Amino acid sequence: MSEMTGTGLPGSPISLFDHALRLHKLTPEGPLPRDGYPFPDHASHDRRGPKAPRGRHSTKDVARILDAHFARASALPSELADVFHDVYVPIHQNEHIAAAAMRPDSERARQTGRWLVRHGTDRCAVTVGLALLAAVGTVDDFPLIKTIGLLSDRFGPLAAHAFERQPGGVDSLLWLAERVTGWGRVYAVEALCRLDDPTAHPWLLRRACDGDFLNGYFAGRVATVTKLHEALAYLDTDSEMVDHVGRLLHQMSDCAGMGLTLAHYPYAAVALEAHARSVGLLSPTSERYFTISVLTQFLITESPDNTGCTAAQQEALRSTYLEILDRAEWTRAAREALAAGDNRMRWLDDHRAPGLRLRAFPDREPDAGEQCS
Repeated sequence: MSEMTGTGLPGSPISLFDHALRLHKLTPEGPLPRDGYPFPDHASHDRRGPKAPRGRHSTKDVARILDAHFARASALPSELADVFHDVYVPIHQNEHIAAAAMRPDSERARQTGRWLVRHGTDRCAVTVGLALLAAVGTVDDFPLIKTIGLLSDRFGPLAAHAFERQPGGVDSLLWLAERVTGWGRVYAVEALCRLDDPTAHPWLLRRACDGDFLNGYFAGRVATVTKLHEALAYLDTDSEMVDHVGRLLHQMSDCAGMGLTLAHYPYAAVALEAHARSVGLLSPTSERYFTISVLTQFLITESPDNTGCTAAQQEALRSTYLEILDRAEWTRAAREALAAGDNRMRWLDDHRAPGLRLRAFPDREPDAGEQCS
């Protein structure tokens, strides 16, 4: 089965693959701007599109369309380009679609998936193509999957699943995880944690958390899978790891309902003590100041039962962090960042608990609700 190449005739709709590739060339080492939104097909995909079904069996619609397509030996992949728009297409791995991918000759299913991913101009059709590759694709499909996976909010789950099921997929998962954020990063990092490949541990220890709120879904998994407590001895000589451990601890201090919290992490006190010791040896940055301030506020406002520390450990940690924050060079760095409009410093200025006194910010009066409590 031959595959047409190229980007189409002038004025024709651009494929989502070409859209992702074009944006990737602008930022080859980082995430696509706005996760690639708006997609080229945005006009036909507003909020009135197909909703997720209530019943389990209504997800079979895609599988029925694929079965009917593969039943005709002469059917071409291009005939599927516009047939999925009005049915519910799940963005995660689906047993019915996977089974439909395995019923025909695997090479035909694979070629159909490749065509839809490479040339599809509708996100529903591209999702189905990616689901086919996630089920029957090979390592030869990794370049296609990596590129479309950069549109990670939509295609991240299936891209991560495709890499997770194939030997050698760890490198592709790491490549993708480094270049996506938001939900896409959640899908990629969670897949890396499930694989628990030692070759991925250095990246997980230093770069998994990028500061997004959604990191809370996997921060505890990263700490557990990488055996963070055993790697803490390296903090004194690894500033990148110090900053990342700070992000992990920050996320785990405020991710109840999402992932493992410090209250339930058996090495919380050990990790906090190592971070407090090591970060004080580094020069101040706005991120470090923000992280220490958030952790200090957490240690001030929460009871020992919620911090994973004893009362004595909690008091010692508060004192250590506050001593760092009150240093002249750290205070000066924070004030300069605030004056420059740093969003983290603005957040701190607006959300500090009354019990957190920082030289970098003027003391604020408690509001009426705080006075009455």
